[in-house]
Amino acid sequence: MKTRKKRKFKKRYWLLIDLAVAMVIFALLLYKPARYKPPDAIPAGNNQREVSPYLTNVLLPQLHNGAQRDEPFEMVVTQKGINEIIAWSKWPKESEGVTFTAPVVFFAPDNIELMGTANIKGVDLVISVMAEPRLDEEGLLNLHVTKVKIGAMNITPVARMIAKRMYAERLETMPIDREDLRTQIAASLLNDEPFEPVFDIADIFENERKKLRIEKVTIQKEKLTLRLAPAS
Repeated sequence: MKTRKKRKFKKRYWLLIDLAVAMVIFALLLYKPARYKPPDAIPAGNNQREVSPYLTNVLLPQLHNGAQRDEPFEMVVTQKGINEIIAWSKWPKESEGVTFTAPVVFFAPDNIELMGTANIKGVDLVISVMAEPRLDEEGLLNLHVTKVKIGAMNITPVARMIAKRMYAERLETMPIDREDLRTQIAASLLNDEPFEPVFDIADIFENERKKLRIEKVTIQKEKLTLRLAPAS
């Protein structure tokens, strides 16, 4: 009888431990950082514009005027401005049953953090991705992901495995233009592949045929500075 009681006690003991661990994991997953404040929805009357004033009135003039000089120049992007651009896009977005709200970008010394909410079957999870842009000796840029979290739980190793598998499957199943800058950025984020940071401003200004190269990336608190130079 004593042995049987001890076994029951041990089972209950381990059941309580398992329950406590599950509750802690659940709490970590549902954690919402205090600094994370999703942007307000754009008023309905402005939905047709779809482009933020910061983009049209600040960034594009910086880019156009700098490109005209045919010499290296610096382009400054503020944290507040980039978040305005994101907020003015169409949100929420849905993919495979998961609904994403507009993410928020944070600039800190040497790194960029992207934080957003994913709604999965009615449960809101805050996902954080931290990346460090790195330029190597050959001038190739890599957007190295250093940390991925759901709530307060660090899932970086698992996220890296899943990202690499997704990227490999996409290459096998879909025709992809490896020279497209968007594809190269995705490959860098998902598979840690460096790429040549050159873009054609003809994609932005129809009457321009110039190419620019990112020569330096400087990230400070709430500010990102790009050094751009003409590229052949």
